[in-house]
Amino acid sequence: MQIDQPIFDTKAWKLTAQQQDLTARARDIGQNKFAGRAADYDTRAAFPTENYNDLFDANLMGICIPKEAGGEGADFLTYALTAAEIGRYCGATALTWNMHVCSTLWSGLLSDDLEMDSATRALHLKNREVHYQRILEQRAIYSQPFSEGGAAAAGTTAFATVAHKVPGGWRVNGKKIFASLAGHANYYGVLCTETSEEITELSRRNTTYLAIPATADGVSVEGPWDPVGMRGTVSRTLIFKDVFVPQDATLMPPGIYFQAAKRWPHMFMTLTPSYMGIAQAAYDFTVNYLRGEIEGTGPVKRRQFATKQIAVAQMRIMLEQTKSIWFQAMSEACANPSKDQLLRAWTAQYTTMENANEIAQLAIRTCGGQSMLKSLPLERLYRDSRCGSLMLPWTSELCLDMLGKGCLYESGESDE
Repeated sequence: MQIDQPIFDTKAWKLTAQQQDLTARARDIGQNKFAGRAADYDTRAAFPTENYNDLFDANLMGICIPKEAGGEGADFLTYALTAAEIGRYCGATALTWNMHVCSTLWSGLLSDDLEMDSATRALHLKNREVHYQRILEQRAIYSQPFSEGGAAAAGTTAFATVAHKVPGGWRVNGKKIFASLAGHANYYGVLCTETSEEITELSRRNTTYLAIPATADGVSVEGPWDPVGMRGTVSRTLIFKDVFVPQDATLMPPGIYFQAAKRWPHMFMTLTPSYMGIAQAAYDFTVNYLRGEIEGTGPVKRRQFATKQIAVAQMRIMLEQTKSIWFQAMSEACANPSKDQLLRAWTAQYTTMENANEIAQLAIRTCGGQSMLKSLPLERLYRDSRCGSLMLPWTSELCLDMLGKGCLYESGESDE
């Protein structure tokens, strides 16, 4: 088997030694293991359990856990580059892995950039160590259910899932839809609105981020899972009914998520690497197919036709445009980005999600009838790529809306 080249060449993109190492690990298990399993997970809409065993063995489940805690200590860009390599071979694995990694990225790198008083920070550092050691020592899988069916996931209203303060912790009630890893994660990292006897009004400022054990009394998984794409994410509905969560279960202290959403907006771009990988995979398949190098399709070359050459040229242009703006936006991820950096983040999000599907569409048209067969990966790449523009909190529609307003208005400006 020919070894795949990196999505982002080391020399051209000036990758660090750590980035080379982690992306190489992901590419190795992706090409040699994930690619061969992807069709089965997709057909059965089954969670990629075997892939997670490989991710643990490669120490990639702790990629964003600080080095001093035993993890790889990867920064935002390094994680994204590694996730893109995984998405190249199994989009569902990359997308669910994102949900797991974000529990450590948000509680680690992001939280380190945010404001907390000394007592709050000391407690946070103590609590997050519990979660990190569960992952590294017990091979625990975390998820990050976000959506509820309303506007909370888009950041415009408070989460309807409520964590009511009680002695020793919280009582959680609510539900999360499209909850990736439902029934397969060991802990659900749930964004809730905290209330108390004194505070009953739901407010985004009072968002708290709690790790709820899957085995806790009152946690249940409901409903079927049979979507058009990203079928291996198994994103069924999670129900929380009077679930007690202890005080040390926080992944972020109360109120810190609200600060993060305002000051670290690139945190919402972590879905894009999966689709960056899918875009690369669709392009790679098309080139190999037209060169007659796809096993099972016959040694027939189709590259000599001008129509095919032009189509591949179009695909390459879109791929290079996507890679360039995506890499730049991911490189700029930080607290308190400038207006230009935020506009570029929205542009990169939109471009990646839309171009991944556009490239997959063009690949199917260019490769022709055989590409629609489920024995080949292209039709799955197409279906998976279609899901990207729909994903909150930055859907393609919301990106256009935010971009339009952001280009024309300065902060605080109004026409009223």
